Amino acid sequence: MKKIKVLMVCMGNICRSPTAHGIFEALVRSEGLEHMIEVDSAGTHAYHVGKPPDPRSQQTAIRRGLDLSAQRARQANRQDFNEFDYILAMDQDNYDNLQTICPSGMEHKLHLFMDFSEGFSAREVPDPYYGGANGFEDVFDMVDSAAKGLLNTIREKHLG
Repeated sequence: MKKIKVLMVCMGNICRSPTAHGIFEALVRSEGLEHMIEVDSAGTHAYHVGKPPDPRSQQTAIRRGLDLSAQRARQANRQDFNEFDYILAMDQDNYDNLQTICPSGMEHKLHLFMDFSEGFSAREVPDPYYGGANGFEDVFDMVDSAAKGLLNTIREKHLG
């Protein structure tokens, strides 16, 4: 069986998408599905390429039992639409940016990540970069909810 590949995307790939990457990867591993599902993250902008996640994202993740320190930011590109089954934007601006590089016929792969959430009505994960510490905690909770919903969707559609 072909691995299901998931790409989490925010603007700089240092706050929201690495958090989503880490949470979803840990969830997949805890369910014993790492041989069936692969996850990565990227940003729509090249501001932080090669850099680790924001220290506040890392600290929030560590408090919740996750280590994001091995991740490095990269920029999303057109080829990602060929490689990944799900490309998940954290907000509408990043969704719109991804649409501009999406090859024709691949639009079905692009989604707002929060559309998979089973516990939040918000459609966007807010950018915590310029906010206080609570923003990173809130993002973690939102992303955790969407990650669980995404895994349920992947199970239903791909894993039978």
